[in-house]
Amino acid sequence: MLVGAALAVVGLAAVFWVPAFYGIVVIVGMVSLYELSRLCDIKGQPLEYQVAVIGVLAYIFLAIFHRMSRWEGVLLAFIVLATFWLGMYGEQKGYFARTAYTLLAVLYIGKLLTYFVFIREVPAHGVYWTLMVVVLIAMTDISAMLIGSAFGRHQLTKISPKKTVEGSIGSLLAVMAIGALIAQTPYVAMSWWQGAGVAAATCIAAQAGDLVESALKRDAGVKDSGTVIQGHGGVLDRFDSYLFGGMAFFGALHILGLVTFA
Repeated sequence: MLVGAALAVVGLAAVFWVPAFYGIVVIVGMVSLYELSRLCDIKGQPLEYQVAVIGVLAYIFLAIFHRMSRWEGVLLAFIVLATFWLGMYGEQKGYFARTAYTLLAVLYIGKLLTYFVFIREVPAHGVYWTLMVVVLIAMTDISAMLIGSAFGRHQLTKISPKKTVEGSIGSLLAVMAIGALIAQTPYVAMSWWQGAGVAAATCIAAQAGDLVESALKRDAGVKDSGTVIQGHGGVLDRFDSYLFGGMAFFGALHILGLVTFA
């Protein structure tokens, strides 16, 4: 709990200073990629790690410098071609799979992290919306655990046996209420129903992100993706719900007409 609280304080404080926030995004991206690469190694199908590092960093910096729409296609082509080319000089077994794993890693880590950059970059509201998405995702995890522990009776999925239907639904309702309340605060610039809608999309996606990472770990036969964060496992274990949640939050803003994506 102490480690989680410390991470929350540092993360929320960094939102107010752009260089610190982007620095955290880069650190989360690099460590998460390393942990995902480790899972691939355990599976016996390594990815082209150097290419993946370039891809993840390129995605983040393209978002920071507002060059995503112009260069994303070139970046994806580079990743595929570079992986195929390097693969010819390594072990031939798993040649195609190695390329697929590398591209998946770049999209899963790099692409999804860019949505936090997009949210933070929104004029006037970026700081407040970034704080909002972080709080909503954190409360998704906390409320699902508390409600599931108290009232959970039905298993949500075999992928993560401790998660329950009651915890999932209870978390959704709780986070929607929190989103509606946050929307009433100054500078957020949302109606209560928009706040609830954005929160619902974020909560569902955050839960899905947690389950996806659990499936990756089960496939590799490990309990945690790493041991970097005391009591929480790896960075990917801690931020898996953020990868999907940030994307859904930004998507909901776009659907509601609160932000445009050029």
